[in-house]
Amino acid sequence: MVQFTAHSNALASSTMSRPDSLQTIPPQLDYDVAIVGGGIAGVTLAAALKDSGLEILIIEAQPQSAAIAKGQAYAIHLSSKRIWEGIGVWPEIEPQVQPFNHVRMSDADCPYVVEFNPSDLSAKALGHVAQHRVLLKALLGFVNTCKNVTWRCPAQVVSTQEFESYVEVALQDINSEAVATEPSDAQILRVGLVVGADGSTSQVRQRSEIKTRSKAYWQSCLVATIQTEKFHQNTAYERFWPSGPFAILPVSNTQCRIVWTAPHAEAQALLALDDASFIEKLTERYGAQMGKLTLVGDRFLFPAKLMHSCEYVRSRLALVGDAAHSCHPVGGQGLNLGIRDVGALAQVLRDAHAKGEDIGSLQVLKRYERWRRWENMLSLGFTDLINLTFSNNILPLVVVRRLGLWAMEHIPVLKIAALHFMAGVMGRKPTLARKMP
Repeated sequence: MVQFTAHSNALASSTMSRPDSLQTIPPQLDYDVAIVGGGIAGVTLAAALKDSGLEILIIEAQPQSAAIAKGQAYAIHLSSKRIWEGIGVWPEIEPQVQPFNHVRMSDADCPYVVEFNPSDLSAKALGHVAQHRVLLKALLGFVNTCKNVTWRCPAQVVSTQEFESYVEVALQDINSEAVATEPSDAQILRVGLVVGADGSTSQVRQRSEIKTRSKAYWQSCLVATIQTEKFHQNTAYERFWPSGPFAILPVSNTQCRIVWTAPHAEAQALLALDDASFIEKLTERYGAQMGKLTLVGDRFLFPAKLMHSCEYVRSRLALVGDAAHSCHPVGGQGLNLGIRDVGALAQVLRDAHAKGEDIGSLQVLKRYERWRRWENMLSLGFTDLINLTFSNNILPLVVVRRLGLWAMEHIPVLKIAALHFMAGVMGRKPTLARKMP
């Protein structure tokens, strides 16, 4: 890999008298791809580009230890599992995650309960629940074996400037004494493609002035981990209440993660309760099927929101994961949509590079956008519709949704189609995911 720092004007003047065949030779790059964001999506992309022939740089503002320490947990759909299998990292993840073999979906106190089973997906399990630290630690361990991947951490992008065949990235290391130094201290790197994997407030997206369409819901989501007296039978629950969905996800043999969606004021009041009062309220909502409940650790609150980027790509720029979209947490779609983005982009880049194409060209990157933008739009629209339909007491909608639950339970093809859509196994699939469950 050759360092090249000459300014573009100097480059132009030095090639003025050269033959045309030499004038078209692009400058040598420091890296082919710079991934801004070393979270799960960004590191998965780097892992998916192992042995691709591309030189990869990951830029992350947090130390790895801080990034790993986050307390989130995620429902991992079959599509994400297959992508990680295809990459080769799933064997490191699987022993540390909790499978769920059943999902029970219901509407408040309605007697119609839709139950999904592994046979509905022709799989061993419907999905898994994984803690953030487990996923990121396994991915980091895998990427650290990739000779074509370089880390800059903690570091930040100060600015970017696009040229015809590359992007100049001004990069600063972050030290413990100051978050940023003077821009003049930044190192200038030349890369062929910048990938924004830096979350819902993506600086990459904002710096490129890519517009978004967004919607702030009237709900917040309270997240907590609980110890259960009885075994959860590897069952996940999605219960709809007029105030919002209430999800229960098994994270170990004796613990479950709850995601309690409620109007902002109600959610804030739940967060403010002492532990004993919260457990009392939780037991009313949770039910008695798992016996006595005990709170483990802290409770967290975040507002529910919908956001979708109007563009996923520009010349020499691509957005993945939360940088491109965010959705209501119902159905656990968020992280899984991002992993499917990464699988699609990795395949597009690998295929284009193998053909000798310019991976940062708009022609190549539009293939990724065409693949993922409309699929994501359907998923975001579906989660929005589900929340709108179930989070109310409007009688006509109550009748319609309960008829829908009855139909899903009694018409197998309808239930299977809905499950395949939510699990992300419909539509085009990355060839990275070659192994079956």
